[in-house]
Amino acid sequence: MGYDHTVPNRREDATFGSRHLSSGRFWKTVAIIAVVIVILGGSVRGFIIQRFTIPSASMEPTLKVGDSITVWRPDALRGDIRRGDIVVFDGRGSFVDDPLPTPLQKMGSWVGLGPRDVYYVKRVIALGGDTLQCCDAQGRLLLNGRPLREDYAPNPASTVEFSIEVPADTMWVMGDNRGDSADSRSLLGRPGGGFIPTDRVIGPVIGHGSSID
Repeated sequence: MGYDHTVPNRREDATFGSRHLSSGRFWKTVAIIAVVIVILGGSVRGFIIQRFTIPSASMEPTLKVGDSITVWRPDALRGDIRRGDIVVFDGRGSFVDDPLPTPLQKMGSWVGLGPRDVYYVKRVIALGGDTLQCCDAQGRLLLNGRPLREDYAPNPASTVEFSIEVPADTMWVMGDNRGDSADSRSLLGRPGGGFIPTDRVIGPVIGHGSSID
């Protein structure tokens, strides 16, 4: 009887200890999962997609105030920026008078950290090596001497006349709403001449609202 009497107590002690061990493992697992989710979320934002909201009318009628847009990070990381792309870029050192972002600030921007009012959305009109002129007799931009078809923009394409050659590794950007857009034309005569380094691009827009183009 003495032996039988002591067995349940040992089992209870073992069970009680196991409960504590199981509970500790459970919360540790929850913590690990939470960390993994945060890391994966940051990786998605840093290396795959980011979301932004349109704050102004500079890209109307293509993008309207309040539209939510999705940008595709891999193209920017590869340096695959093309004429005609609508891109989100970091305006520090060009449109924003703040110093150029440090490598740490650039990495922070990839995962959504840091100020949000330094980002701009514009259309890439010309890239390094291109010549661009405004405008021909029909009010069209001349890209490398040829009229540029812009169904998304008004005519004339700009009331500001200019003739430029885009330096290597930079881009010339303009808003589709040419009469209400602070873009590369606004920086003519200033340091940098309106040319935005392509390494400031966060990514091209691949969709807006609930659509992905």
